[in-house]
Amino acid sequence: MDPVRLALDVGPLHGHRTGIGSAVHALATTLRACAAVTLQPYVLSFRSRPEPPTRRLPLPAAVAHEVWSRLDGPRLDGWLGDIEVVHGTNYIVPPSRHPAVVSVYDCWFLTHPEQAAPAVRRAGEVLRRRVRAGVTVHASSHATATQDRDVLGAERVEVVHLGPLAVPDPAPPRPPSPWAAALADRPFVLALGTLERRKDVPTLVSAFRALAADHRNARLVIAGAAGDDADAVQAAVGALDPATRRAVVRPGPVDDATKSWLLRHARALAYPSLDEGFGFPILEAQQIGLPVVATCAGSIPEVAGDGAALVPVGDGDALAGALAVALDDDSRRAELIAAGRANVARFSWHATARGLVDVYRRLRDEGR
Repeated sequence: MDPVRLALDVGPLHGHRTGIGSAVHALATTLRACAAVTLQPYVLSFRSRPEPPTRRLPLPAAVAHEVWSRLDGPRLDGWLGDIEVVHGTNYIVPPSRHPAVVSVYDCWFLTHPEQAAPAVRRAGEVLRRRVRAGVTVHASSHATATQDRDVLGAERVEVVHLGPLAVPDPAPPRPPSPWAAALADRPFVLALGTLERRKDVPTLVSAFRALAADHRNARLVIAGAAGDDADAVQAAVGALDPATRRAVVRPGPVDDATKSWLLRHARALAYPSLDEGFGFPILEAQQIGLPVVATCAGSIPEVAGDGAALVPVGDGDALAGALAVALDDDSRRAELIAAGRANVARFSWHATARGLVDVYRRLRDEGR
């Protein structure tokens, strides 16, 4: 069977590496080794300096998004070369005469536009226009697929789960940071991710206040870059009593080695999201045997399976109680660890690539 000639957006690989960037890296790496596709990577960014064979499209992203939010052009097929399918991996796919796929990881910025920056809202308008034009939406979970249909009105939606992000092994040494030294021999709850409102970290901080009353030796580590909820997180931490406030450790954004160290030394991962399109930290924790306490939000039940203790969204008391069990109850911890390891085995990037190649091939053969 002839390989599909695929143009793949690798823009998320350039600049600060987010969860989407890590996913695109894993997908691109897997597809390059796949005989069923030939890959033409591209970026839409004048600030990036891509190396061949990656092609940089001839429009600044801001200009392209402004135009594409109102028009079904200009098409950039001439710069993409001899391709058959285009896959936009980060909510945007250029207008094209070829069949197109666009990955949508969650719809939070579409349902909460008041929380989105102008550039993000404009990207949402491009996405809506491309969906109306009939592009195929790739959803990373069935929960997100439902939102894609309800919020975007998408008719062509394909669910292909993502794979787990790798956790470096063996465990790296303790980071040379004062905050890491302060965690030595102390049990800590870990929260990973950019401080976005949908992550609901203030509720976790409130839950930790209740937890700390009976676990004076415990710590809460909030690791992630500042986002649109950074001020609310700061206010929540500032409202704690002085002793509990000192037990909250905030290393900021962390590299892969530091993230691995945190995952391997934490007592539990807390994931109190208001909505979630996939949830990489859940699978990262399950890979290395770290119990997970999360909310029943979005795709979390679908992705976490039986390998997480799930609590209602926004319920700080339930979150504190589940975290206390994860810290103290060795029997329950063992159950969560075993269930997590079994659950994460359901996911792989090879399965993701196979699923997407099936989509690419069907679109190519249908010509749409």
